[in-house]
Amino acid sequence: MRTRVLYDVAHMLGTTRRTTALKLGGVGVGVGLLPSVSFLCGVSCQGFASAAALNGGAAPVVAPVVVERAPQQCRSNAPSLWGGLGRAPFVERYSFAFTHVRESSSSSTVDAYKVGESTNIKWHEGSVSREAREQSMGQKGCVLWFTGLSGSGKSTVAYTLEHALHGMGKKVYVMDGDNIRHGLNSNLGFSAVDREENIRRIGEVAKLFADMGVITLVSFISPYRNDRDLARSRMARDTDFVEVFMKIPIEICETRDPKGLYKAARAGKLKGFTGIDDPYEEPLNAEIVVEAKKEASDELEAPEAMASTILDYLSTKGYLSA
Repeated sequence: MRTRVLYDVAHMLGTTRRTTALKLGGVGVGVGLLPSVSFLCGVSCQGFASAAALNGGAAPVVAPVVVERAPQQCRSNAPSLWGGLGRAPFVERYSFAFTHVRESSSSSTVDAYKVGESTNIKWHEGSVSREAREQSMGQKGCVLWFTGLSGSGKSTVAYTLEHALHGMGKKVYVMDGDNIRHGLNSNLGFSAVDREENIRRIGEVAKLFADMGVITLVSFISPYRNDRDLARSRMARDTDFVEVFMKIPIEICETRDPKGLYKAARAGKLKGFTGIDDPYEEPLNAEIVVEAKKEASDELEAPEAMASTILDYLSTKGYLSA
């Protein structure tokens, strides 16, 4: 049953004064004359919203079906895509259509909601290059990945470094593991699978920040070596990923225990805690290794000194200039 609908694309197409055919789900549907901003078709929609008029309410997928119009500008009596009343831009051809997919569809049909398997998802290159963004910022984007046991000082040093870089006029941002779990990763727990997804997500976000030209400080326990290596492999440049291993002995971390987590884990109240009953896999070739103490000294390094060591690395390697 065909339903009369208002659709923004019609504002662009305007009055065709010719019979137009729209292909829906592989079936040609005669639309007829388009004397106004509405037309007849087999789907009821608002923008690209789904409709239940076809295929039992299955999800719509955009497909390249060409609808032609007469070579003239048209006036619409309804608000157009660009707001208000008036002439729509000149359009010779405009491609659009909807196909609908059932769960029992053949393997040749693509479900747009399964993005990873979709063939119509393409990467779009922007007109502003990464180099141009870095030149405007006077720095090179990168990801400093702080990894280490709970209580090793990852976030403390990261925020200390952020403060120092900000004072130098650099564009810098800290992505803290606890903070990210308040939002982006709030639906993840601490199983091995969830920990893997936790790192995958933040790795992709950090990659975007680096591409933007931002010095990105990621502070995550990230206990599994493979997950950290995967995050590294996703970066655009080999130099984008700088692993910072907070090599602080568990005895010191447990003494600090700022959240009382070690105590709870030792008492059996907290299961799967890294360093107690879940493994932490140390980096094999971290670019920066931060030790708890200076050589031949029992004095613990202050966060400011640790941050200074990392700052020296960034300066020496050229990250603080474009």
